[in-house]
Amino acid sequence: MQTRQTFDLLIEKHSPELLRYLRRLMGDWEQAQDCLQDVYLRAYRAYGRLPQGANTRAWLYRIATNTARTVAARAGRRAERTRALVDDQLSDGSTPEEIVEQREWLQAVAKAVEQLPHKQRAALILRKFQGLGYGEIGHAIGCSQAAARANTYQAVRRLRAALGGKEEGVGP
Repeated sequence: MQTRQTFDLLIEKHSPELLRYLRRLMGDWEQAQDCLQDVYLRAYRAYGRLPQGANTRAWLYRIATNTARTVAARAGRRAERTRALVDDQLSDGSTPEEIVEQREWLQAVAKAVEQLPHKQRAALILRKFQGLGYGEIGHAIGCSQAAARANTYQAVRRLRAALGGKEEGVGP
């Protein structure tokens, strides 16, 4: 049986990475923080039913993914998501011309990512930004390890097609 104390430790351990994931997935910092609170509530309610030895990290990502999907369906903030992805990736120390070029490139990438189906977008973000393995991704988005790999591959393939072969750093 899981205890309140172990739940608190679990949340403390994974909160920063879950918040980063939700921010990237949703594109809005405040919305991601609100969503994380919903994740905590849903996780707490289900924690007692979690089997001993379960992959709690993947379990939390699954709850976060499902919660974000629900919130995104209600909110529909695609423009903010695009802007957040672009602002998150711009590097410091660049010349103004480089910043403009980076911003244009990242806007194109963000727009292409935004067009991906939800499962492919989530799989891509979990793999590229959160560093999860395909087994954890599968658990997080509710599919098999092979399907997680396929969703990630299809996301990358679609991005390459959308970006016309200018896919610097885009790969599984």
